[in-house]
Amino acid sequence: MRTRRIGDVQVGAIGLGGMPMSIEGRPDEQRSIATIHAALDAGVTLIDTADAYHLHANEVGHNETLIAKALASYGGDTSDVLVATKGGHLRPGDGTWTQNGSPDYLKQACDASLKRLGVDAIGLYQFHRPDPRVPYEDSVGAIRDLLDAGKIRYAGISNANPDQIRQANDILGGRLVSVQNQFSPAFRSSEPELELCAELDIAFLPWSPFGGITKAGELGSRFAPFAEVARERNVSPHQVCLAWMLAKAPVVIPIPGSSRPETILDSVKAVDLELSSEELGRLDAAG
Repeated sequence: MRTRRIGDVQVGAIGLGGMPMSIEGRPDEQRSIATIHAALDAGVTLIDTADAYHLHANEVGHNETLIAKALASYGGDTSDVLVATKGGHLRPGDGTWTQNGSPDYLKQACDASLKRLGVDAIGLYQFHRPDPRVPYEDSVGAIRDLLDAGKIRYAGISNANPDQIRQANDILGGRLVSVQNQFSPAFRSSEPELELCAELDIAFLPWSPFGGITKAGELGSRFAPFAEVARERNVSPHQVCLAWMLAKAPVVIPIPGSSRPETILDSVKAVDLELSSEELGRLDAAG
């Protein structure tokens, strides 16, 4: 698989988002582990998770634990796999989401993620979502402290605007390596953040690249040009979508969520799909 860079680490140009394996409608553990193993077999070396990817209140870190188990049971070498997790977003278990960006909480959350992942240092730790009750500089300052303490190898942020990206990079002393924002054919308002990341040479990780778990299957029907190019190329609309994103900038690394081996294997094929300027123009105009 073609690679792209996060910090000093080369990763596959397509990552794996673990969220669908741990929330509503999640598969059994055996299928989830088979999905992760299939991704690894296909050359995926970036796996994205978060402590908030769980269903019930008493299973915080469900997805982190699942990924750790899948990596431990994989028969091949996993030394080049970068696991990216996040802290600061909570799911009480009643279907709602809340934020806690206090420095003390983020440091405690990182320690808990370290234990669940079974590592001495987390590969990439990301501040999940700004907390309106806590100054942004305080939250990112906690991530800086974790980086300085060696508990995390790389630092990232998620759901950030351009001002927050610049501010975080300053607070981290130029060590911000990734920004994870929502971006898809249906959600393009993060284009300024993508462009800023390209300017600063910071990895941009689009989450929900197909429009979300409930909308992923409707990609082709909702956005006709993606279906048209897919038919012309004899590929899936999802491959077209990911190839379109990869063409945006060399810093883009989509992280499609998956809960079946078949879907992540289809997504990985997008790295070999080179779209023409005419096709990219048609896709850019879709919406």
